[in-house]
Amino acid sequence: MQTATFKDWTLTALDNAFGLKQIWQSDLLDAWQKMPCELSEIDKAVILKLQKSLIHGGRAWNETELENKFISPLIMQADIDDEEMGYFLERPLSGIVGDYQLSGIVDGMIATGFREPAVPLFCMHEYKRSMENQGSPDAQVLAAMLVAREMNPQPQAIYGLFVVGLIWNFMVLDSSHYCISKSYHADDEEVFILFSLLKNIKKIIKTQDK
Repeated sequence: MQTATFKDWTLTALDNAFGLKQIWQSDLLDAWQKMPCELSEIDKAVILKLQKSLIHGGRAWNETELENKFISPLIMQADIDDEEMGYFLERPLSGIVGDYQLSGIVDGMIATGFREPAVPLFCMHEYKRSMENQGSPDAQVLAAMLVAREMNPQPQAIYGLFVVGLIWNFMVLDSSHYCISKSYHADDEEVFILFSLLKNIKKIIKTQDK
């Protein structure tokens, strides 16, 4: 059994080690992006307030500032937490995938559990201010999603997200195929789209988990 951390990988290395294939069109990703979502006036006001700070200082923020000042408040506004699942930050995650023991700290995850994460639920998040950070953000989140796939008792799609500065990309891992969304810009009107994607992931999770 070989051991590796999430930071050790590139997409090509993951493809070769685990028989993965990137696809360029996914019905699951399309459905997620097209799912309707009504935003309240409170939602809109909070989003615009957070975005204003991001526009003013976001390019100079470090990872902790980006996470605390924008990403986590936005996700919390999406109302993920209840008594069945929660949004957890900086939690260790490990598992056996094929011939590897994969492990690392996941910057954010949605998992079953009220106070402590139990089973990761389809959505893993990596926050990277720039590509200067160690490792590849798309590969890091995909490696974590592979562990989440193995930890779920039923075969099902795993949803994910990685952030590079002001740019957000969403991902779906379905069996051995994964698809990465177009880039969404948090500093323009697309911020409402990415918020809707965050808000709708709870609906997807609840539906898949039945």
